[in-house]
Amino acid sequence: MTERWRFRYEGGEGAPSSSTDFPTQADAESWFAGEWSDLAEQGVTAVTLLHEDAEVYGPMPLDPA
Repeated sequence: MTERWRFRYEGGEGAPSSSTDFPTQADAESWFAGEWSDLAEQGVTAVTLLHEDAEVYGPMPLDPA
């Protein structure tokens, strides 16, 4: 069975509810590092990292402090 890592998005009307699946936590975090500002521009206000259906961490706010 392949592991499934993904992000759940919060906030923003019309924003997707979850991202693409990733095979590892490192892959998911690498993708997020390059995409968080685009997600924020799309109205996503926070993300939570999930492993399968379990929350790993989050919600993490996307506002640039």
